[in-house]
Amino acid sequence: MKGRITTKEMTLCAMFTVLIAVGAFIKVPVPVVPFTLQFLFTMMAGLLLGGRLGAFCVALYAVLGLAGLPVFAEGGGFWYILKPSFGYIIGFAVGSYVTGKMTENSDNPGFGRILAANFVGLAIVYGFGMIYYYVICNFVINSPIGVWPLFLYCFILAVPGDICLCFLAAALTKQLKPVLSKAEILPKRCCN
Repeated sequence: MKGRITTKEMTLCAMFTVLIAVGAFIKVPVPVVPFTLQFLFTMMAGLLLGGRLGAFCVALYAVLGLAGLPVFAEGGGFWYILKPSFGYIIGFAVGSYVTGKMTENSDNPGFGRILAANFVGLAIVYGFGMIYYYVICNFVINSPIGVWPLFLYCFILAVPGDICLCFLAAALTKQLKPVLSKAEILPKRCCN
């Protein structure tokens, strides 16, 4: 019954969906561009729950926000799909899936493997985010942005905080995954 979701998995998914929503509002004040903890929680969902459930958590978060719950950084509602930053939310789901798939077959993956998975997830998030931002600005809301300003504001100035979160997520996963697996808290199918 691979497609069925257990009560434990539902509970874990609900917990991570809430963490992702809360993470959107936890702003870390650093010079130039403050960042949130949302990326950390989307990656942790994939790393601890596996690719399928990690992506499900982010998708559930997106559905709740699009349905009107104010879980996004600037509120909620279906109109949010026209916000240039919505591409990052799509990237969170894909990044969480890929990161989870890269690490889910081990109870205790190495720090380097986890970190590499996080950097792949980071590249996916920024790839989706920047492409979506460019398309929405230039072809939908008529607020043109060039490639260099896009790269500067949506990557160079924004990525340092998320790079730090990649290291933090790897360190947390390295410590938490073996303990949670041994305590049988994590889904069995993600740790075979």
